[in-house]
Amino acid sequence: MRHTFPNRRLARAALIGLLLSGAATAALAQEPVPTAPRSDAASASTVAKLEALEAEVDALKAQLNELKASTVAEIKDVRDNTAPKPSATVSFGKGAPTFSSADGSYTATLHGVLQLDAAAYDQASPGPTTSDFRRTGPALGASASNADAAHARNLKDGDLFRRARIGVDGTAPGGFEYRFLFDFGGSGVENAGQLYEGWVQYSGLKPFHVRVGAFAPSLGLADANSTSYMPFLDRPSPVDISRNLAGGDSRTAVEVFGYGANWFAAAAVTGRTVGVINTNNVIPVTASTTSISVGTPQTYSDQLAFTGRVAYDPIHTDDLRLHLGAHGSYVDRPANASGPGANGATPITSYVVALNGAAELRVDNTKFVNTGNIDARNASEAGAEFALQKGALFLASEYEHLAVRRSDISSTPEFSGYYVEGTWFLTGESKTYNASAAAFDGPAKINHVFDPRNGGFGAFELALRWSDMNLNYHAGSAGAAPTADAVRGGEQSIFSAGLNWYPTPIVRFMLDYQHVRVDRLSPSASAYSTPAGAQVGQSYNAVALRSQVAF
Repeated sequence: MRHTFPNRRLARAALIGLLLSGAATAALAQEPVPTAPRSDAASASTVAKLEALEAEVDALKAQLNELKASTVAEIKDVRDNTAPKPSATVSFGKGAPTFSSADGSYTATLHGVLQLDAAAYDQASPGPTTSDFRRTGPALGASASNADAAHARNLKDGDLFRRARIGVDGTAPGGFEYRFLFDFGGSGVENAGQLYEGWVQYSGLKPFHVRVGAFAPSLGLADANSTSYMPFLDRPSPVDISRNLAGGDSRTAVEVFGYGANWFAAAAVTGRTVGVINTNNVIPVTASTTSISVGTPQTYSDQLAFTGRVAYDPIHTDDLRLHLGAHGSYVDRPANASGPGANGATPITSYVVALNGAAELRVDNTKFVNTGNIDARNASEAGAEFALQKGALFLASEYEHLAVRRSDISSTPEFSGYYVEGTWFLTGESKTYNASAAAFDGPAKINHVFDPRNGGFGAFELALRWSDMNLNYHAGSAGAAPTADAVRGGEQSIFSAGLNWYPTPIVRFMLDYQHVRVDRLSPSASAYSTPAGAQVGQSYNAVALRSQVAF
């Protein structure tokens, strides 16, 4: 397409210039220098004509200047419209590249997390089986790997890629968001790979959002905390056991949630878990089983459950935040692990729930506390959460209560646990509050990024935690066999101390110390190869180092 209007503009400018010069010449020609005195009237007439001509010249000059300005603007528009425009843009936020369409309607952000853990365990060496009764299951339905129901065993020193994730999330026109995240890390050993998260979300009804797919529905403060910013290597044991009843990682769910600057609310319907991780905490084994294969069992029907969470921060300033919350879940129908019986009907004992958990370090993933399979009609969990942040200081605590209504006998075993933790940034940083998850993440920025030549050594954070999880119900006394309704799942207490170093926003190193104490009476003298009611728990120490990069 040809653009000719700039030439027409220039022609007009030239014409106006000629008119200006002609007007000036005519004025000079009409008014020769007088050679003799003239009357006052003639002089006044001459002055009036000159003033009129000056006004006309000024008007013509203004038109010429306006014409020049508009011509320059039109030429610029032509150049801008004909110059090629980029089809997409790329930006970086905390190391994560984000690709955006030219109009911003589509975005895609790449994410990656790599966590390498190395650990050493300090425990008493195994003694004779006639006197050393420490056991790790998995008799009576435990889902522990590296387990031995007949001997004490050494925990595994070594290393593990706890998390190795890569994925993408972004937005699409119409108020939609999405995420695909894959994980190749694991507990005890790495996974071959699994879909860790995969969901689509509609956010066009703000402040409310609707999410469907595989993800962790919101079930508490530590549950909602990003794994890239947890103060310790893993979540507190009570939280980890409770969240996996109806939520937890990679859970298929539909969730509706909303949030503001100081409030959060969520409700979800949940089903099974995807991938190769623990499914529904249901293990299809019998009481006589002493070992099981690692993996995800096939069920005849998936679990159906409901979850919910509310949180409110009555105090929320730039330097102070008080967080209060409550959460809960209800398993309406446990997964059917064994299918129909001989007469074609499905016995109620096919529906089982198992509660178990490893210590808060997964290089060795042995689960010391474990209820075994409980024939269940339904199960529930309820928790309360508290947090207080004041500048660089952070305190948090949660209490968890679980109950399983049995189907084989008239009994409802109840279990409970709690944790208390505190962190302090020695270098003055403070945690960032994530309103969309009602959780506290890492520092928004590092005051002095690692640069020794200029006096920068990154951020340093101290952390302390005490956790306790009790999976005993009518456990009875030492030396006695369990009663018919007893659950000897054991009690696990863990003291942890840690030092976290953030040299840059995407790199972190964590040094953790743990003292673990397990108090558990033998659930079965025959299955565990112990005297009746023998103490099968133990105490040990562990030191671990994590190297992490996350963006």
